[in-house]
Amino acid sequence: MRIFRRGLTISAGAAVIAIAMSGCAPAGDDAASPPTDAAIESDGELTLYAGRDEALIAPLIERFTEDTGIEVIARYGTSPELNALLLEEGESTPAQVFLSQDAGALGSLANADLVSKIPAELAEQIPAGFTSEDDGWIGVTGRARVIAYDGDKVAEADVPDSVLDLTDPEWSGRVGFPPGNASFQSFVTALRVLEGEDTAEQWVEGISGNDPELTEKNGATLDLVNNGQLDVALINHYYWYEDAAEIGAENMRAQLKFLPGDAGGMVNVTGAAILAPAEGDPDALAFIEYLVSEDAQQYFVENTYEYPLLPGIDAPEGMPALDSLVNAKLDLSDLESIEQTQELLAEYGLL
Repeated sequence: MRIFRRGLTISAGAAVIAIAMSGCAPAGDDAASPPTDAAIESDGELTLYAGRDEALIAPLIERFTEDTGIEVIARYGTSPELNALLLEEGESTPAQVFLSQDAGALGSLANADLVSKIPAELAEQIPAGFTSEDDGWIGVTGRARVIAYDGDKVAEADVPDSVLDLTDPEWSGRVGFPPGNASFQSFVTALRVLEGEDTAEQWVEGISGNDPELTEKNGATLDLVNNGQLDVALINHYYWYEDAAEIGAENMRAQLKFLPGDAGGMVNVTGAAILAPAEGDPDALAFIEYLVSEDAQQYFVENTYEYPLLPGIDAPEGMPALDSLVNAKLDLSDLESIEQTQELLAEYGLL
């Protein structure tokens, strides 16, 4: 296996976004009527664990602070890293909200009783199937898994309709992916759920033995295809659209193939949860509300080329309809077994 690393790394340390507006301190309603034990007053500050790239999320956090006066202390890392950290910290975590790159990490925390319920009236704004069935977390954006292929070397007709075919000898040394990425791990989890444990293990064993090129991020994998160094990449759709917006679609050597109905073409979501110790915290709730507001959803459309989940917001131009890509057999709530997927990948040397 050859391992490639992109030059830009995202800091996993705490970064403070401090753009507080004057007058943001919470005001008491009535000195004669103190809050009950169940009430939590706003302190104008929020600690966020963010499993998404800082370059994408920090500007949105700044907007949130400008609009609400709530300062955000953001700790960045990969979703698997932060999921593991939250499981270790448990009820003692300083975080109030977890913003995840995928549903699996959120389901893992919900399974461990480390999240509080999203208010039903808020959760119901996102269509069923893109958010937690028990309101343990809320979907924010949608993303499809795709095959990116070198259009100069590979004919579209020769690109498999299923990732299961990529273990064939003809693809040896020609396929790349980021095994530590949350979306890749969710795809493998979906493969376990949809096709069974045996098929998933056979695929992991087969792809591991097929001399894959491993990267740290989806973007780095796509770069290899665009540079003619890799024939096929397993990535999320929006990385291609981001690059195409920057250099022009006509200048993209990499081309995309969507895989509706295949585990390798699953539609996953980014999502957010209020952590159990922050139950009832108004600052945490305000951030969740902001993520699914029209302004934030439009931000994701325009800046990350992801599918908005709030009805009434149009998807980025030129992308297939989200409904046409969804696998009706896959319930995102079934992706919580991320630890078992990580163990499987590690068993065959991919982690």
